[in-house]
Amino acid sequence: MIIRKEIKDDNELYLYFNGKLIYKRWLNLGYGKVFDTHAFGKYTDYSITDFDLEETPELIHVKAKLTLVTTEQGGRKTGIASGYRPNHVFEYQTNGQFKYAYMGDIQFEQTERILPGETKEILVRFLSRQPIDEYMNIGRKWWIHEGARKIGEAEILGIEFPKTE
Repeated sequence: MIIRKEIKDDNELYLYFNGKLIYKRWLNLGYGKVFDTHAFGKYTDYSITDFDLEETPELIHVKAKLTLVTTEQGGRKTGIASGYRPNHVFEYQTNGQFKYAYMGDIQFEQTERILPGETKEILVRFLSRQPIDEYMNIGRKWWIHEGARKIGEAEILGIEFPKTE
């Protein structure tokens, strides 16, 4: 198993798994595209800040209510822990595939773990260099994915944007 990253023209990040392109990210635009959801889903522990950027982008903090899908309904067999970095999907295409998988990690304030079928309040930290602002509205729902598999649903309860100087 070989994972390789490549930055071309100081603007485009490419992530390869065993020689096959699985992910591309336009660094100046702040969004990416997943080409192989199965392979990429195995490696969602990586975030854009793990790829040697000179500075870490600011974060959008979103307080949300998260419900994990039960195992019987196709969700995970085990729960998730604080620091988990799934794919965050706000919109699907007409063919059922998602348009973009946004980067954000899930943090827990009052619990160690969320189990399948449970609902808890969480904090999600999204990278601010993503075209995600249009989705940042209280009451907005989005879906949590591991690759192509939907494992949860979240709803925005509150938002804290980075302070601009």
